[in-house]
Amino acid sequence: MATPTVITPDESNWRFAQCFGDKGEVEDITEADIISTVEFDHTGDYLATGDKGGRVVLFERNETKKGCEYKFYTEFQSHEPEFDYLKSLEIEEKINKIRWCKRQNASHFLLSTNDKTIKLWKVFEKSVKVISENNGSVALSAAVPPSPPSAAALTSSTSSPAARPLATVDANGAPIFHLPRMKYHDTVVAAVPRKVYANAHAYHINSISINSDGETYMSADDLRVNLWNLNISDQSFNILDIKPVNMEELTEVITAAEFHPISCNLFCYSSSKGTVKLADMREQALCDKHAKLYEEEEDPSNKSFFSEIISSVSDVKFSKDGRYILSRDYLTLRIWDINMDSRPVKTINVHEHLRSKLCDLYENDCIFDKFECTFSGNGDHVLTGSYNNYFHIYDREGETDTVLQADKSAFKAKKIGGNKAAKPPAKGAKNGAKPAMDVESIDFNKKVLHASWHPRENTVAIGAVNNLFIFAASTPSPSGAGGPA
Repeated sequence: MATPTVITPDESNWRFAQCFGDKGEVEDITEADIISTVEFDHTGDYLATGDKGGRVVLFERNETKKGCEYKFYTEFQSHEPEFDYLKSLEIEEKINKIRWCKRQNASHFLLSTNDKTIKLWKVFEKSVKVISENNGSVALSAAVPPSPPSAAALTSSTSSPAARPLATVDANGAPIFHLPRMKYHDTVVAAVPRKVYANAHAYHINSISINSDGETYMSADDLRVNLWNLNISDQSFNILDIKPVNMEELTEVITAAEFHPISCNLFCYSSSKGTVKLADMREQALCDKHAKLYEEEEDPSNKSFFSEIISSVSDVKFSKDGRYILSRDYLTLRIWDINMDSRPVKTINVHEHLRSKLCDLYENDCIFDKFECTFSGNGDHVLTGSYNNYFHIYDREGETDTVLQADKSAFKAKKIGGNKAAKPPAKGAKNGAKPAMDVESIDFNKKVLHASWHPRENTVAIGAVNNLFIFAASTPSPSGAGGPA
């Protein structure tokens, strides 16, 4: 397997653009502020993040700035902590996934989910009006002796009925009551839950995906996948169920699922056994028999006590054209051609340097970290995260590895005008070869688990602990380090 050539930040055209969140050196990060999901909308003009505190924060593109910069749009509390009294189970408010619906009008619609409940949110701008004049203010103004009006005032009062003073009594001296007058005060962004899809999952929801038909979406938990109509919240259809009759015979769980971006009948799902399966809903109502199985057998020489844990697929994504599937497990990133299930088109070793540290990673639970992955807008590049707040951008052939760091040093470097957003995660590279990683210096508390790629541009959003980082490619490089510019 060829080792990709490492491209440092200085050699690449990727630059740090923005950082949202606490920029101070905070030792004790509030758990609720840790970002748990990041998602661009279909236009790339809006960006959503969810956190462990159940909040959803939206950003919109700042059209007044050159390049791809974002500004705060709105924030709302999507989920609250709950308690299941029947199962004596506490339900966290943490946002597991956010998915944008395609925009149909001036409002935005998006789905957000925690472990048990999915909500459809409507986000829209509304005008706030206040009462400018009512009977009380009219009576008060009548009690004050008026000053002689100027000629200009007389002209305007005769020409504008709304500007004329309201009479408080009629010709007979009886009081006159008027309808209150309203005037525009401000425009605010409001978020209201239009639908709540609850009580359909016995296990923790790990994925939601909106179908290309724009009418349906699916939600997946550890053992089942349900199909919903966006307009119907009290009914769903079970399209996949891998729960055995005897739970002691359970050998695998569903880890992620996604609809095909073009064919509304196809979806893929990954499992803890390291497999990715493609299912076709036209074959039967319950898709317990897959159409294709994508699996790469592990090298027998690498088998160990941890093999089953590290082979579990943490994320799976389709390319925009639906031709390729990207899957990520703990150590590797695999690109599959949807038409070829015999072997992956490319296998990229992301964490091979951690193979010797698996025992320590098991002790501190980091071996269970679920790293996401994503395709670029044109499908030519893939992105995934790592430790020390590093993230990697590979070309689809796996020949180049652009290493960037979503760290506070990024915006410090921006202030002094240089791009020192990241040093490559190692020293001593020769002839472009991948250098040896100093595993002892890795901070396993800093990790990039969540990322999203702008659908049309070389811009990526990175969730690094409690900060949101935006990185952008200034101009397309000769090797091409991203999506369409």
